[in-house]
Amino acid sequence: MLQKPNPRYYTDDHEEFRRSVRRFIFKEVEPYANDWDEAGEFPKDLYKKAADAGLLQVGFPEQYGGIECDSFYKVILFEERAWGGSGGVVSGLFSHTIGAPHLAMAGQDSVKSAVLPKILAGEKIAALAVTEPSGGSDVASIKTTAKLKGDHYLINGSKTFITSGMRADYLTVAVKTEGENGPEVSLILIDANSPGITRSPLKKMGWWASDTAEIFFTDCRVPVENLIGKEGEGFRLLMKNFNNERLALAAASCGYAQVCFHDAYQWAKNRVTFGKHLSERQVIRHKLVDMATKIEATRAMIDDLASRLDAGELPFAQIAMLKNFSTQTFQFCADAAVQTLGGMGFMRGTRVERLYREVKVMMIGGGSEEIMKDLIAKRLGF
Repeated sequence: MLQKPNPRYYTDDHEEFRRSVRRFIFKEVEPYANDWDEAGEFPKDLYKKAADAGLLQVGFPEQYGGIECDSFYKVILFEERAWGGSGGVVSGLFSHTIGAPHLAMAGQDSVKSAVLPKILAGEKIAALAVTEPSGGSDVASIKTTAKLKGDHYLINGSKTFITSGMRADYLTVAVKTEGENGPEVSLILIDANSPGITRSPLKKMGWWASDTAEIFFTDCRVPVENLIGKEGEGFRLLMKNFNNERLALAAASCGYAQVCFHDAYQWAKNRVTFGKHLSERQVIRHKLVDMATKIEATRAMIDDLASRLDAGELPFAQIAMLKNFSTQTFQFCADAAVQTLGGMGFMRGTRVERLYREVKVMMIGGGSEEIMKDLIAKRLGF
């Protein structure tokens, strides 16, 4: 089996947290993941259960009910979530990890005090709304506008591919405001139940249990104090959180790869063909070795970069490399697991079939593989 976590990075406290996350996932998610996936949603009371288990609060300021911690706790949280076998459930359950950090970083105290405790207690749901129908990762080209009208902004435009977009109570929205030198990107928190907002559900290849929406704003009035940071700071705030988001995506991908390896290994140990267990056949053993090797290499990159982030470094290029490497590891392991399980791997209801369908969203979300490579090239000076 795979090596245990490196004690150089993971303390006894880290490992106790790992056990608590895994207990929650095996009790509250894994037994129901397939049914929720088929239903296209999971119960809202799961947010409260996750909050009671101390999972929603990880990485947020204590004064608002959060749990401040190093990067390794976040890595553990995102990696261990994978044992539920459903990216759709956990992407929706933890959508606040991309929807609320900007508010925690730069929102006005009165807004943070009113909103963050409810999100971290599992009472309200937060989502991030940046992508638009006319463009994805090109944040600078967004078209949704926020025009200042007295003590309110008037929001007009649309967003798409928004995780938790249908059930979110709060949306952190990227908008264009008018600066001295023309339109500039800003962030604003919007009550998702405000007049002037309509939402439409989207159907996806995977992540069925997570609602994904297209959202339209028509003269939606938002109090001026809901601006996050200053006008024109939106791009900087989004970029500042990208390292954390991409590290989380990498940890999640590594976790899913480990689940695929586990299920393939267990199947190979027990499946008998032509009088032998699959695990006795060299071609299968080598496939498992290749999976384990890629997972170990991915884990080493994650640990190294998490420690560098905690040391105050901002290794943008290396985080982008990690994001690509981790999702490629997940892709390889999901494919190898389905191949090892054979016909059973193609059947709905198995974890590896579900995870196989979910690989692509990991390779696209948080910046596509191609955009990551372009970012890396620029950072490396070529």
